[in-house]
Amino acid sequence: MIEEQTREAVRTLFEQGKRKKEIARFLGIDIKTVRTILRETAGSPKSRSDRILLDDELLKQLYHRCNGYAQRVHEILREEHKIHLGYSTLTRLLHQHGVERKARERDERYPDIPGAEMQHDTTVYRVSLGGRERRIVCSGLYFRYCKMRYVKFFFRFNRFLLKCFFHEALGFFGYTARSCIIDNTSLVVLYGSGERAVFHPEMLAFARQYGFQWKAHRIGLANRKAGKERNFLTMETNFFPGRSFRDIEDLNRQAFQWATERFARRPQSKSRLIPRQLFEEEKPYLLKLPDDIPPPYEQHQRGIDDYGYIAFEGNYYWIPEKLQGTVTVIEYERSIAVYRKNTKLIDYPLPPPEVKNQQFSPPDRPVPQHQPHNRRYGCTEEQKRLREMGEVCGAYLAYLDSPACKVRYKDKLVRDLYRFSTKIDPSLFLKAIDRALKYQINSVASVERIAAQLLQQQLPTLPAVPVDEHYEDRKAYQVGRFSSEANPSEYQRLLEQEDRDER
Repeated sequence: MIEEQTREAVRTLFEQGKRKKEIARFLGIDIKTVRTILRETAGSPKSRSDRILLDDELLKQLYHRCNGYAQRVHEILREEHKIHLGYSTLTRLLHQHGVERKARERDERYPDIPGAEMQHDTTVYRVSLGGRERRIVCSGLYFRYCKMRYVKFFFRFNRFLLKCFFHEALGFFGYTARSCIIDNTSLVVLYGSGERAVFHPEMLAFARQYGFQWKAHRIGLANRKAGKERNFLTMETNFFPGRSFRDIEDLNRQAFQWATERFARRPQSKSRLIPRQLFEEEKPYLLKLPDDIPPPYEQHQRGIDDYGYIAFEGNYYWIPEKLQGTVTVIEYERSIAVYRKNTKLIDYPLPPPEVKNQQFSPPDRPVPQHQPHNRRYGCTEEQKRLREMGEVCGAYLAYLDSPACKVRYKDKLVRDLYRFSTKIDPSLFLKAIDRALKYQINSVASVERIAAQLLQQQLPTLPAVPVDEHYEDRKAYQVGRFSSEANPSEYQRLLEQEDRDER
């Protein structure tokens, strides 16, 4: 209902010659409310004739009966008690009578203090890379005061890559804030959450090198790092639309240029402040990074096969020295170094993440003659040859790639299929593949049986050979059936005699 003070103010202003629109604008009320007040007689406000009174005990009983679900309370009031009131009115009454669940507390406001805070978070996108949709993880770092940001994409994300990301991002800025706000990710938090979170000793030691501390916000309070959350939305609406990416390297190159150059030089929408300029002003309050921080690394043990190769991340690396046993592999973000008893043997740059099943050797040495012992052989060349044979082969290979095909070793199946295609007539092979595609057969043995059946159907029918049914009555048959059987030992003796003569 409209308060009496508002009514008096409307009447007073109207008596002073103010227009109704000016009164509504001045008091911050709707013009319809002004008209309603002016139609009423002074001192007699309009009373509601449809006011519904609810018993407090009934409201509490229904609320506890429905386990605190106000929507169910609203239904029971209508169905069982024939009380028709709006849902918003019900929630207001529950709040007034103190029977509603405790309302969510308003998020606290934290001041923007220069050099005090940065925020980190990750999210998952599905992005088209080279025409193929891939699942990628976006890791972002955000300086709260100056709004500078750094983003990078990964196919996978773990604790080691998190440390590599911080080393790269903070190395680019050259400065760090005193604290980093994160969610309760297990990559950093050992147990607990929020203010009671206990961090991994490994991650505490890592942060100590750079001079900042980890801080986890409480569960459900994502707005504590609202700047980073808003950054992800900005990427969806400003970075991805209208851009295409060849691979993840191209994606990271464009994201780096967008975050650190284009977006950093653009005025913010509300404050109109430019992040790069604010970063220069914030530098005296930030912590300058030392120059001797070593890059993050991980240590692995790998065995050397019979041909001098070690396997790492799906690829094979050749060790020039003739060694056996195991070696220590030190993994950096973009390279690996191979050690044997604290002696460095060789190092290799890591290929892009999508490169798999390849062998690498030093460029200044001859290419090894042997292949790695456990290398997997693909079927790219076999697929190309099969597709050249006809459209039905291409359709069958597409079926093998589809989720409907449950074949386990696809590469071996394709190689065996191509090997079988070289042994039979091409027209017969295409007919067998057509039938295999029709019945969704994914076994080479079954395709061979289909080809055998088709071949048998194509063979001409041979004429019947006339046979005398009374051959047993012939004189030659009668004489020969009582003849003595041949003695094989005689033939063996003759063969041995020939051998002695040759000697």
